[in-house]
Amino acid sequence: MRRIKKVAVLGSGVMGSGISCHFANAGLQVLMLDIVPRDLPENKKNDKAARNSVADGALKTALKSKPAPLYDKGFASRIETGNFEDDFAKIKDCDWVIEVVVERLDIKKIIFEKVDQYRSKGSLVTSNTSGIPIHMMLEGRSDDFKKHFCGTHFFNPPRYMRLLEVIPTKETSQEVVDFFMHYGDVYLGKQTVLAKDTPAFIANRVGVYAMAKIYQLTTQIGLTISEVDALTGPAIGRPKTGTFRLGDLVGHDTAAKVIQGIKDNCPNDEQAGAFEIPKYLQFLLDNNFLGNKTGKGFYEKTKQKDEKGKPVILALNLETLEYENQPKPALPSLGIAKQMDNLEKRVQAVFNAEDKGGELVRRSLLGLFAYASNRVPEIADHLYSIDDALRSGFAWDLGPFEYWDAIGVQKGLELAEKQGEKIAPWVKDMLAAGVTSFYKSENGKRFYYDQNSKSYQPIPGTEGFIILDNYRDKKPVYQNPDATLHDIGDGVLCLEFQSKANSMGEGVLRGINDAIKIAEEGEWKGLVIGNNAKNFSVGANLMMVAMMAYEQEWDQLNMAIKYFQDTTMRCRYSSIPVVAATQGYVFGGACETIMHCDAALCAAESYIGLVEVGVGLLPGGAGTKEFVVRASDAFFEGDVQMPTLIEKFKTIALATVATSAHEAFNHGYLLPRKDAVVMNTLRNIGDAKSKVLELAENYVQPIQREDVTVLGRSGLAALYVAANELKLGNYASDHDIKIAKKIAWVLCGGDLTGQQQVSEKYLLDIEREAFLSLCGEQKTLERIQYMLTNNRPLRN
Repeated sequence: MRRIKKVAVLGSGVMGSGISCHFANAGLQVLMLDIVPRDLPENKKNDKAARNSVADGALKTALKSKPAPLYDKGFASRIETGNFEDDFAKIKDCDWVIEVVVERLDIKKIIFEKVDQYRSKGSLVTSNTSGIPIHMMLEGRSDDFKKHFCGTHFFNPPRYMRLLEVIPTKETSQEVVDFFMHYGDVYLGKQTVLAKDTPAFIANRVGVYAMAKIYQLTTQIGLTISEVDALTGPAIGRPKTGTFRLGDLVGHDTAAKVIQGIKDNCPNDEQAGAFEIPKYLQFLLDNNFLGNKTGKGFYEKTKQKDEKGKPVILALNLETLEYENQPKPALPSLGIAKQMDNLEKRVQAVFNAEDKGGELVRRSLLGLFAYASNRVPEIADHLYSIDDALRSGFAWDLGPFEYWDAIGVQKGLELAEKQGEKIAPWVKDMLAAGVTSFYKSENGKRFYYDQNSKSYQPIPGTEGFIILDNYRDKKPVYQNPDATLHDIGDGVLCLEFQSKANSMGEGVLRGINDAIKIAEEGEWKGLVIGNNAKNFSVGANLMMVAMMAYEQEWDQLNMAIKYFQDTTMRCRYSSIPVVAATQGYVFGGACETIMHCDAALCAAESYIGLVEVGVGLLPGGAGTKEFVVRASDAFFEGDVQMPTLIEKFKTIALATVATSAHEAFNHGYLLPRKDAVVMNTLRNIGDAKSKVLELAENYVQPIQREDVTVLGRSGLAALYVAANELKLGNYASDHDIKIAKKIAWVLCGGDLTGQQQVSEKYLLDIEREAFLSLCGEQKTLERIQYMLTNNRPLRN
């Protein structure tokens, strides 16, 4: 079995350094090389640091960049830098060598000649090119090189963009192709897509067509760029950048190069007309208005401020080519979109709208349907590869064929042909055979229509994925308006939150309690708490807390907080294993919940934190109590203890959020012997299910703790000093200090005369008392109101 321990990255630019960082995220040793600076002074020509300065400088720049390229700053120690002249021979110790130099075939060939000279036989070699034909790099290479060579195209930024296109040549060994498809998925956390060696591969070929088509339609229909960005963003399940802001983000020189490249290299493309550079884009190129990197593109951020103190952003008028204020888009189709949460229904409604917005979405999608249908089998053998590439490379919620299914395949075909589009014959054959959709789900599995066998086939490589949408054809085990309990096989249940933003109100909490009861009383092995939403959960339902606090319904609020505490404690002290599977935001009450599960299988891109201080509260769903327990468990004989306690205190008092699951271990939200990181988000529920089955073998119901060590007054004195330091350092306002002292009170077990052991129940009671007292503070109510209104914290 092939194993990767060390990787050489040749090139340290934005992509080279980003890829190096992501390899370090995956636990690999990395050798990152680049050129020796051409203009070294004579006295520096033998200075190793000076000779490595290109790679060293690139790594330093990467480590300062935001969003962070590493899951944990400490992972930078896994990256060794060097230069092409002194260190090339070191690649002989590398299992994989990836080239990430400038996009020039002549330079790549020189690099690969040296790679062929120094690499170990059987090692893997790949190129990260985004457009140069892979086979053209093989000229003059050895047979062993050719057999172990292919394209591996990462998207920028490599940590965050999930797509990895694997592009073999005719010479590439099947073992190498299979290896990259699996390794990229499981160990690098990517959606691996098998692409053919055609211009721009899959995602850029189709994604840039979609962008170019919208560029064309905008002026034809007479829309402003801000209207188009609103129409082609979340309204139809795409990123909030929309189309024109995306162009500014990518860089118009880069986009124009890809558009021109497709036009030049695909003379037989039936949609070649869509790849014309429009007059307004040429205007931006001619004036070097290349987008964000030059400070001006379709949009210009000015130094003027609006009435809210925010910078005034001007938009380019595509007719006059002048920058101007554009009013907030107010198209009827956008109004319709805002009323619908369900994405497929929203897409249908906007597509069918009779205003200009509906026309743009309809005409662009119909063009996309035709274009994607004709790319099978030109750029990919199977339709799901195109959908996977667009979802993970362009962050669309639906790929082209999934959009088509949402509209209806027959309807889409008829309207496209009416518009003058040419649909591929295999789609017509499919409909003629009575098959009316590209996908279907049965018994938890997803199937795609395979045009070769003319039948539905399971999507390869998804065996470890548990996608809850694929279980919708089965009757749920249990359901309430905010939560659904699924049977995910092998005696394991999965509770899916379905409230707004997956916030944890009464319905979700009842769902957790009922799910555990069902599992305990039936023949079930255990429970997974997980979902496939963008965010696991934003935490407790603040609106519920605010309403009770404003009405001063203290008994009711006390009961509600106790119910939350009882629910998180139920996760820990049930008779069956309960395992969480997370991704995205895991805030507040959600963090408290996973801390009380038997294990948490967290996608690497999980952002975990007790954030209650931001709304003037402390963690009141057993989270503060749990930090006391974890501090107590960390104490040892002869331990000074106070530094551990201060660390826990600062984590809560500063509302620290871990920016990855790995970082969550550093903050004490996750524990090494209990929790684990899952690189590929789509595997977290499947891995959590496996963990349930592992724990169920010899599961013993835990007993509530009576032996939690607290430090009493001595701890309080130290934490009050720490709180004062936060105030002096400008990290905290007066109200923050009031909250901090409440946190200190709970962490130390209250006003006890000295160190002693207390029960979890005692800690829960004083946690709840502190939470309720803060709910009575006017400044806390102001913070809650501000968060509910503006979706960001207020410092008061």
